[in-house]
Amino acid sequence: MNGAHGQLANGHKPYLTAETRNLSFFYGDKAALREVNLPVHAQRATALIGPSGCGKSTLLRCFNRMHDLYPGHRYQGEIRLYPDDINLLAPETDPILVRSRIGMVFQKPNPFPKSVFENVAYGLRLRGIRQTAELEARVERALRDAALWDEVKDRLKDSAYALSGGQQQRLCIARALAVEPELLLFDEPTSALDPLATASIEELLCSLKRHVTVLIVTHNLQQAARVAEFTAFMYLGELVEFGPTELLFNAPSQKRTEDYLAGRFG
Repeated sequence: MNGAHGQLANGHKPYLTAETRNLSFFYGDKAALREVNLPVHAQRATALIGPSGCGKSTLLRCFNRMHDLYPGHRYQGEIRLYPDDINLLAPETDPILVRSRIGMVFQKPNPFPKSVFENVAYGLRLRGIRQTAELEARVERALRDAALWDEVKDRLKDSAYALSGGQQQRLCIARALAVEPELLLFDEPTSALDPLATASIEELLCSLKRHVTVLIVTHNLQQAARVAEFTAFMYLGELVEFGPTELLFNAPSQKRTEDYLAGRFG
């Protein structure tokens, strides 16, 4: 290894979970992302900020190949996932495998029309886990990790739709955590929640980083400052500036970043 930020012989960068390399993305002929180079630091939260339509969510969805679900979309460049050092965008990389290693939580809670237990067990069953004892243990662990167990342990057979909005969002987080992803993507996960539920999700995000890397899109600058160690500012499909959150917020190096943070546009 070569210094604190060295690289192992197989290409693994031990301080990163993933990184984009000259990543561009096209909706048909329209370029939505242009040569984005973004490191995603292991067991940290990285926030993507910028005005609406700047490419934040588009970038986020590249990581788990969500764009593959729609025709006419294409990628250029790479997304490397460590420690395997595989290119997530390579034709030979199975998108189903990608999505099992990289979970996603959406803007609005989207529980399945199933019980609380079956929502969390869903991905485990897809992976072939059938033994009741193992399913129960892993569902409980995921619900505990999502800070939801104490609220639902006596309601596991109830419909997920009976939970509050904040509880449903934490259930979706538990569902994503159950399959033990290396990276968890959040697309404005609190924008549909009230302030109390938002605070609960933010507290959860801060605790999750002990065992999973977090990449979060947020329109809320205060939220980025509260939960993320690193922040990337995007504008018109480009990554304008990236760095430690405190430094980027207090001493941005780019005029566009400064103007956005000051509320001059966006």
